[in-house]
Amino acid sequence: MFGTAPPGTARLTLDDRPVRLAGDGRFVIGFGRDAVAGEVRAELNDGREVVRTIAVRPRAWNIESIPGLRRPSGGPSPEYEAIRAPELARIAAARAGSTNETGWTQAFAWPAKGRISGVYGSQRILGGVPGSPHAGLDIAAPSGSPVLSPADGVVRLANDRMSLEGNLVMVDHGFGLTSSFLHLSRNDVVVGERVTRGQQIGAIGTTGRSTGPHLHWALSWGDVKVDPGLLVGAPTAPEPWDMPASERVHG
Repeated sequence: MFGTAPPGTARLTLDDRPVRLAGDGRFVIGFGRDAVAGEVRAELNDGREVVRTIAVRPRAWNIESIPGLRRPSGGPSPEYEAIRAPELARIAAARAGSTNETGWTQAFAWPAKGRISGVYGSQRILGGVPGSPHAGLDIAAPSGSPVLSPADGVVRLANDRMSLEGNLVMVDHGFGLTSSFLHLSRNDVVVGERVTRGQQIGAIGTTGRSTGPHLHWALSWGDVKVDPGLLVGAPTAPEPWDMPASERVHG
């Protein structure tokens, strides 16, 4: 959600979480999949407070229930946990903080052309046990297809071998809003590099935990995963490139 604080606002919070303000009072906040409402509080220079409760409009999520199929028993192996823990720490560190980048004020563009093969918020229930909701938008396209930055920003992470994400690029658009691009066949940027809207940052691939070439685009406000499709008008996708039938199925 994008908004403008009342004139004279000295401090803004969402459910007691500080919200960064631009010089003209503009701000961005994000709500997760299961959020119902949030309280935005503006503390003014003259001591007054303005409080607004923001209701989150309910959405119909794509839920698939398969009663006869069960998830594998047992959790991740100690070997996997030893690898995964430092990866998650690096991702959290890259996403932490709030910078003055202004890409968040732009109209976001599609990061790739292709078929939308996975939507934010979808979920599978196997044998009555809910899986984790899908936290991004999947775009299927041939390996090597360009991946573009949807808005200006600075590269916070460019890792070529994450166990789950594969080749990963994270772009900070400012004020806590970051884009992550997963499963890339290659990264074309380095940490600290400034990128512009429409600049190529990598190429679609199937690295990490993936069963076919696609881009997984995740958008976060701080540690809150939000729907990137809301910024580009999903589910209406750009016209896809011609795609061989062998590359149309992926996970």
